[in-house]
Amino acid sequence: MHRYFILLISFALLSCSPIRKYQNLPEVRIWEKDIQKFEQLDKSEKYPEDAILFAGSSSIRLWTTLENDMAPYHIIQRGYGGAKLSDFAVYANRIFDTHPCKAIVLFIANDITGTQQDKTPKEVAVLFRNVLGTIRKTHRATPVFWIEVTPTVSRWKVWPEIQKANALIKDICNKEKNSRFIETYSAFLNENGLPNDELFTEDKLHLNEKGYAVWTGIIKKEIDNVLK
Repeated sequence: MHRYFILLISFALLSCSPIRKYQNLPEVRIWEKDIQKFEQLDKSEKYPEDAILFAGSSSIRLWTTLENDMAPYHIIQRGYGGAKLSDFAVYANRIFDTHPCKAIVLFIANDITGTQQDKTPKEVAVLFRNVLGTIRKTHRATPVFWIEVTPTVSRWKVWPEIQKANALIKDICNKEKNSRFIETYSAFLNENGLPNDELFTEDKLHLNEKGYAVWTGIIKKEIDNVLK
Protein backbone atom coordinates (compact mmCIF):
# COMPACT_ATOMS: atom_id res chain seq x y z
CA MET A 1 0.00 0.00 0.00
CA HIS A 2 2.83 2.35 0.91
CA ARG A 3 4.59 1.59 -2.38
CA TYR A 4 1.36 2.20 -4.32
CA PHE A 5 0.96 5.59 -2.63
CA ILE A 6 4.51 6.62 -3.60
CA LEU A 7 3.89 5.58 -7.20
CA LEU A 8 0.64 7.56 -7.24
CA ILE A 9 2.34 10.69 -5.95
CA SER A 10 5.19 10.28 -8.45
CA PHE A 11 2.71 9.97 -11.32
CA ALA A 12 0.85 13.07 -10.15
CA LEU A 13 4.07 15.11 -10.01
CA LEU A 14 5.07 13.91 -13.46
CA SER A 15 1.66 14.83 -14.85
CA CYS A 16 2.05 18.37 -13.47
CA SER A 17 5.63 18.75 -14.67
CA PRO A 18 6.23 21.82 -16.84
CA ILE A 19 8.35 19.61 -19.11
CA ARG A 20 5.42 17.28 -19.73
CA LYS A 21 3.08 20.22 -20.34
CA TYR A 22 5.29 22.16 -22.74
CA GLN A 23 7.69 19.75 -24.43
CA ASN A 24 5.54 18.96 -27.47
CA LEU A 25 4.19 22.44 -28.09
CA PRO A 26 5.21 23.92 -31.49
CA GLU A 27 6.29 27.16 -29.77
CA VAL A 28 8.81 25.12 -27.77
CA ARG A 29 9.88 22.62 -30.45
CA ILE A 30 10.69 25.49 -32.82
CA TRP A 31 13.88 26.12 -30.82
CA GLU A 32 15.22 22.56 -31.17
CA LYS A 33 17.66 23.58 -33.92
CA ASP A 34 19.05 26.38 -31.74
CA ILE A 35 19.61 23.94 -28.88
CA GLN A 36 21.31 21.52 -31.25
CA LYS A 37 23.64 24.34 -32.36
CA PHE A 38 24.57 24.90 -28.70
CA GLU A 39 25.29 21.19 -28.34
CA GLN A 40 27.52 21.28 -31.40
CA LEU A 41 29.42 24.22 -29.91
CA ASP A 42 29.82 22.24 -26.69
CA LYS A 43 31.53 19.51 -28.71
CA SER A 44 33.68 21.73 -30.94
CA GLU A 45 34.70 24.48 -28.49
CA LYS A 46 36.73 24.18 -25.32
CA TYR A 47 35.44 26.47 -22.58
CA PRO A 48 37.31 27.36 -19.38
CA GLU A 49 35.84 25.74 -16.28
CA ASP A 50 35.75 29.15 -14.56
CA ALA A 51 33.58 30.75 -17.28
CA ILE A 52 30.32 32.53 -16.56
CA LEU A 53 27.43 31.13 -18.58
CA PHE A 54 24.99 33.77 -19.83
CA ALA A 55 21.75 32.21 -21.08
CA GLY A 56 18.33 33.45 -22.08
CA SER A 57 16.41 35.25 -24.77
CA SER A 58 17.39 37.59 -27.59
CA SER A 59 18.84 40.27 -25.34
CA ILE A 60 21.53 37.75 -24.42
CA ARG A 61 21.93 36.58 -28.03
CA LEU A 62 22.28 40.14 -29.34
CA TRP A 63 24.80 41.19 -26.70
CA THR A 64 27.69 41.36 -29.17
CA THR A 65 30.06 43.04 -26.70
CA LEU A 66 29.35 40.61 -23.85
CA GLU A 67 32.81 39.07 -23.76
CA ASN A 68 34.55 42.45 -23.67
CA ASP A 69 32.01 43.93 -21.25
CA MET A 70 32.53 41.13 -18.73
CA ALA A 71 36.33 40.92 -19.03
CA PRO A 72 38.39 39.57 -17.36
CA TYR A 73 35.73 36.89 -16.77
CA HIS A 74 35.53 34.16 -19.40
CA ILE A 75 32.09 33.92 -21.02
CA ILE A 76 29.83 31.25 -22.52
CA GLN A 77 26.96 32.87 -24.45
CA ARG A 78 23.73 30.89 -24.88
CA GLY A 79 20.89 33.16 -26.01
CA TYR A 80 18.23 32.38 -28.59
CA GLY A 81 15.30 34.10 -30.27
CA GLY A 82 12.18 34.65 -28.24
CA ALA A 83 13.13 32.31 -25.42
CA LYS A 84 10.62 31.76 -22.63
CA LEU A 85 10.90 30.04 -19.28
CA SER A 86 8.59 27.38 -20.70
CA ASP A 87 11.32 26.62 -23.27
CA PHE A 88 13.99 26.54 -20.61
CA ALA A 89 11.94 24.12 -18.52
CA VAL A 90 12.31 21.70 -21.43
CA TYR A 91 15.85 22.51 -22.60
CA ALA A 92 17.66 23.58 -19.42
CA ASN A 93 19.51 20.30 -18.90
CA ARG A 94 20.85 20.41 -22.46
CA ILE A 95 22.00 24.02 -22.03
CA PHE A 96 23.64 23.78 -18.60
CA ASP A 97 24.54 20.18 -17.72
CA THR A 98 27.74 19.90 -19.75
CA HIS A 99 29.31 23.12 -18.46
CA PRO A 100 31.36 23.37 -15.29
CA CYS A 101 31.20 27.12 -14.70
CA LYS A 102 31.88 29.79 -12.13
CA ALA A 103 28.38 31.31 -12.33
CA ILE A 104 25.18 31.28 -14.38
CA VAL A 105 23.36 34.45 -15.45
CA LEU A 106 19.78 34.28 -16.78
CA PHE A 107 17.61 36.79 -18.62
CA ILE A 108 14.37 35.37 -20.04
CA ALA A 109 11.77 37.98 -20.85
CA ASN A 110 9.04 36.65 -23.14
CA ASP A 111 6.53 34.85 -20.94
CA ILE A 112 4.45 38.01 -20.42
CA THR A 113 4.28 40.17 -23.54
CA GLY A 114 0.67 41.33 -23.87
CA THR A 115 -0.81 38.43 -25.85
CA GLN A 116 -3.48 35.83 -25.12
CA GLN A 117 -0.70 33.27 -24.67
CA ASP A 118 0.76 35.14 -21.69
CA LYS A 119 1.42 33.20 -18.52
CA THR A 120 0.34 34.46 -15.13
CA PRO A 121 3.05 35.78 -12.79
CA LYS A 122 2.59 32.65 -10.65
CA GLU A 123 3.11 30.40 -13.68
CA VAL A 124 6.30 32.32 -14.50
CA ALA A 125 7.55 31.84 -10.94
CA VAL A 126 6.79 28.10 -11.03
CA LEU A 127 8.73 27.77 -14.27
CA PHE A 128 11.67 29.70 -12.85
CA ARG A 129 11.76 27.40 -9.83
CA ASN A 130 11.67 24.41 -12.18
CA VAL A 131 14.60 25.72 -14.23
CA LEU A 132 16.55 26.50 -11.08
CA GLY A 133 15.88 22.96 -9.86
CA THR A 134 17.23 21.53 -13.11
CA ILE A 135 20.37 23.65 -12.80
CA ARG A 136 20.89 22.52 -9.21
CA LYS A 137 21.02 18.86 -10.24
CA THR A 138 24.45 19.45 -11.77
CA HIS A 139 25.48 22.84 -10.30
CA ARG A 140 24.59 22.52 -6.65
CA ALA A 141 26.64 25.45 -5.33
CA THR A 142 27.12 27.55 -8.48
CA PRO A 143 25.85 31.14 -8.07
CA VAL A 144 22.80 31.71 -10.27
CA PHE A 145 21.88 35.31 -11.14
CA TRP A 146 18.48 36.32 -12.51
CA ILE A 147 18.43 39.66 -14.35
CA GLU A 148 15.16 41.45 -13.69
CA VAL A 149 12.91 41.72 -16.74
CA THR A 150 13.32 45.22 -18.15
CA PRO A 151 10.51 47.80 -18.51
CA THR A 152 10.02 48.57 -22.22
CA VAL A 153 7.66 50.78 -24.22
CA SER A 154 6.56 47.85 -26.40
CA ARG A 155 5.34 45.91 -23.34
CA TRP A 156 4.45 48.78 -21.04
CA LYS A 157 0.76 47.86 -20.96
CA VAL A 158 1.61 44.60 -19.18
CA TRP A 159 4.36 46.04 -16.98
CA PRO A 160 2.25 45.58 -13.81
CA GLU A 161 2.04 41.84 -14.52
CA ILE A 162 5.75 41.69 -15.34
CA GLN A 163 6.47 43.45 -12.04
CA LYS A 164 4.47 40.81 -10.19
CA ALA A 165 6.49 38.06 -11.86
CA ASN A 166 9.72 39.91 -11.05
CA ALA A 167 8.68 40.16 -7.40
CA LEU A 168 7.86 36.45 -7.15
CA ILE A 169 11.18 35.48 -8.70
CA LYS A 170 13.00 37.88 -6.40
CA ASP A 171 11.35 36.18 -3.43
CA ILE A 172 12.53 32.78 -4.66
CA CYS A 173 16.09 34.05 -5.15
CA ASN A 174 16.10 35.55 -1.65
CA LYS A 175 15.12 32.22 -0.16
CA GLU A 176 17.27 29.88 -2.26
CA LYS A 177 20.95 29.54 -1.43
CA ASN A 178 23.41 30.83 -4.06
CA SER A 179 20.64 32.53 -6.05
CA ARG A 180 20.71 36.27 -6.72
CA PHE A 181 18.16 38.67 -8.17
CA ILE A 182 19.70 41.58 -10.07
CA GLU A 183 17.46 44.66 -9.94
CA THR A 184 17.65 46.83 -13.05
CA TYR A 185 14.25 48.44 -13.71
CA SER A 186 14.89 51.87 -12.18
CA ALA A 187 17.95 52.37 -14.38
CA PHE A 188 15.78 52.07 -17.49
CA LEU A 189 13.14 54.62 -16.54
CA ASN A 190 13.29 58.34 -17.31
CA GLU A 191 12.43 61.23 -15.00
CA ASN A 192 8.73 60.70 -15.78
CA GLY A 193 8.81 57.08 -14.66
CA LEU A 194 8.53 55.74 -18.21
CA PRO A 195 10.97 53.55 -20.18
CA ASN A 196 13.90 55.62 -21.39
CA ASP A 197 13.86 55.49 -25.20
CA GLU A 198 17.53 56.47 -25.34
CA LEU A 199 18.48 53.01 -24.05
CA PHE A 200 16.52 50.97 -26.61
CA THR A 201 16.60 50.25 -30.32
CA GLU A 202 13.83 51.40 -32.66
CA ASP A 203 11.67 48.39 -31.77
CA LYS A 204 11.33 49.81 -28.22
CA LEU A 205 12.17 46.35 -26.88
CA HIS A 206 15.83 45.49 -27.29
CA LEU A 207 18.74 47.36 -25.75
CA ASN A 208 21.01 49.55 -27.83
CA GLU A 209 24.68 50.26 -27.10
CA LYS A 210 23.80 52.67 -24.29
CA GLY A 211 21.35 50.17 -22.83
CA TYR A 212 23.93 47.41 -22.77
CA ALA A 213 26.37 49.78 -21.10
CA VAL A 214 23.82 50.34 -18.32
CA TRP A 215 23.28 46.59 -18.01
CA THR A 216 27.01 45.99 -17.88
CA GLY A 217 27.53 48.38 -15.00
CA ILE A 218 24.77 46.83 -12.90
CA ILE A 219 25.34 43.16 -13.72
CA LYS A 220 29.12 43.17 -13.46
CA LYS A 221 28.95 44.88 -10.08
CA GLU A 222 26.60 42.17 -8.78
CA ILE A 223 28.82 39.40 -10.15
CA ASP A 224 31.91 41.01 -8.62
CA ASN A 225 30.16 41.26 -5.25
CA VAL A 226 29.63 37.50 -5.24
CA LEU A 227 32.65 36.11 -7.06
CA LYS A 228 35.30 38.45 -5.65
